[in-house]
Amino acid sequence: MKIAVVVFPGSNCDIDLYEALHTVLNADVEYVSHKCEDLSDFDAVMLPGGFSYGDYLRCGAIARFSKVMPEIVKMAKAGKPVFGTCNGFQILTEAGLLPGALKQNNSLKFVCKTVPLRVENTKTPFTHQYRQDEVIELPIAHADGSYFADEATLAELEANGQVVFRYVDENPNGSLHDIAGICNKQGNVLGMMPHPERAVEALLGNEDGLRVFRSLLENGTVKTEES
Repeated sequence: MKIAVVVFPGSNCDIDLYEALHTVLNADVEYVSHKCEDLSDFDAVMLPGGFSYGDYLRCGAIARFSKVMPEIVKMAKAGKPVFGTCNGFQILTEAGLLPGALKQNNSLKFVCKTVPLRVENTKTPFTHQYRQDEVIELPIAHADGSYFADEATLAELEANGQVVFRYVDENPNGSLHDIAGICNKQGNVLGMMPHPERAVEALLGNEDGLRVFRSLLENGTVKTEES
């Protein structure tokens, strides 16, 4: 599997993603510019955290119009795995690849700490190595991470099993339904505010995020009841 890590002006977690895949897991991964207009050589794409285009207008609102985005949309529609963490999640919602939006934290403050999450869906290309309802810990670092959607959208997400990660014990940003990460209906597009790429080595104190990337590399397809 060949994986692209997109670099936007203002990205600051692109190296974290690259190193998690390349150094820790020895994956075939490349940095790709936001100006790239052809991702046909790649099997999966990752959108990193950071402050794309300085977070002007809204987080991810300008990145959504980058030259690379039509190719990412094409990959998503083709069923290829598309992943976005933090600012990457915000970009995916701005691009319409995931429903809802990320708004300012209820505290109106930047939050940076490790939080507990419950794994709600283990049938995505990124989560099938986790156990259903397993509680893991991942770091967060955001000021605009409160997930918001209207009641109809929230009901649909819950009914379809599109809530992939949910905050437990505490809700650090005011996300509705304690949502920390969601996927599209097909399950191949995942966005989450926590940073699994920052939790892939015991040396750094936490490996709970490693299985996100191992899942992708082991079998980067949507898991079905039959499989």
